Amino acid sequence: MTSGPERWNPQSRRRVRLAYLVSHPIQYQAPLLRRIAEETDIDLTVFFGSDFSVRGYRDAGFGVGVKWDVPLLDGYKHEFLPRLRDRGNASFASPVNYGMVRRLRGEFGEPAFDALWVHGYSTVNAMQGILAAKALGIPVLLRAESWLGDRERSDIKLALKKVFFAGLKQMVDAVLPIGTLNAEYWSTYFGDDIAQFTVPYAVDNDYFAQRAREAKDGRTALQAELGLDPAQPVILFAGKLQTRKHCDHLVEAYTRLSRTAGEEPHAYLVIVGDGEERAALERQAAATGLGSIRFCGFRNQSELPRFFDLATVFVLPSRHEPWGLIVNEVMNAGRAVIVSDDVGAAPDLIEDGVNGCIYPVGDVDALADALRRVLETPGNAAAMGQRAFECIQSWSFEEDLQGLRRALAYVAPGFVA
Repeated sequence: MTSGPERWNPQSRRRVRLAYLVSHPIQYQAPLLRRIAEETDIDLTVFFGSDFSVRGYRDAGFGVGVKWDVPLLDGYKHEFLPRLRDRGNASFASPVNYGMVRRLRGEFGEPAFDALWVHGYSTVNAMQGILAAKALGIPVLLRAESWLGDRERSDIKLALKKVFFAGLKQMVDAVLPIGTLNAEYWSTYFGDDIAQFTVPYAVDNDYFAQRAREAKDGRTALQAELGLDPAQPVILFAGKLQTRKHCDHLVEAYTRLSRTAGEEPHAYLVIVGDGEERAALERQAAATGLGSIRFCGFRNQSELPRFFDLATVFVLPSRHEPWGLIVNEVMNAGRAVIVSDDVGAAPDLIEDGVNGCIYPVGDVDALADALRRVLETPGNAAAMGQRAFECIQSWSFEEDLQGLRRALAYVAPGFVA
């Protein structure tokens, strides 16, 4: 526990007042916030810095205008903080808000909340919230996506980061790791004595499993729309077409599935998404001379289960991928998954050769071999997919809630986990 002003003691209360600070409404988080709000002993209030994701915005990664087609604000209490700056994106200095101290302090000067949960630490807003809570004696819970391999840094940056974290540790009471690699990150920068309560990076499993089941009725229509032979397997990529996602590696690995030069592989490659690399990828695909690669453009979140249902295997060949929540989504459709070892979800969700494959990032030969391992043996992909579905059922919002409740019991005496 950190030192600081004496905290308000809620021992006589059975209900904990939890504030959550985040940059903007996030499609993956909204159903989790609704689930937390269902708890009768957690009084949740969410503070947003901006509403750009609700209004619609141009996503730099996708390169297109985005307006999410799932409810972002329903089912939980929320407020939009008054803004000093809002560039319509989430970055170090956008959005920047004011009024956090007033909201945390309440009307009568005492803390209005028993704990503040902050998403991320590398923004002006996040640090304002943490400093405000520190001044008011409100415990801080910190959750972020970082892991030690997420990007390369110079020795000077690493040294400065350690100095920063030495100070930040004094203001944080507990961290909420999203998975194994994130937990290692906190231990490295905060030390092994920091309290950790795993709140895994999860999606709405019930939603994606149900949508995948519903998609089966439209599978024939989608196959016809894309000109696919139902007898052939489908390799799927879905995400932002950015350099670090390395869909180009997947296209190259796919060409190596041909038994002879110029022969079409016995599988289709379906690419869903848009972004800065799309034109280059289309040129790369055209240069192969293969007619079995399909580009489907950006599809909203509610449309993706149709493509998961279509897939035999899903591939995420990214470098520096903090987690990769689309892996969770696909596993709920009961599909085998191939990921690079630079995907943060890999250690927790993928068991090589069991429910998918993990290969060294950037190794195109290894990726091609992983595709063969999944596809060449009849029934192998389906068996892997079933095991993927079984695995993801224990990586859910219920585990999130258990971890959050344990963290609240740690920082709010009298609250029962």
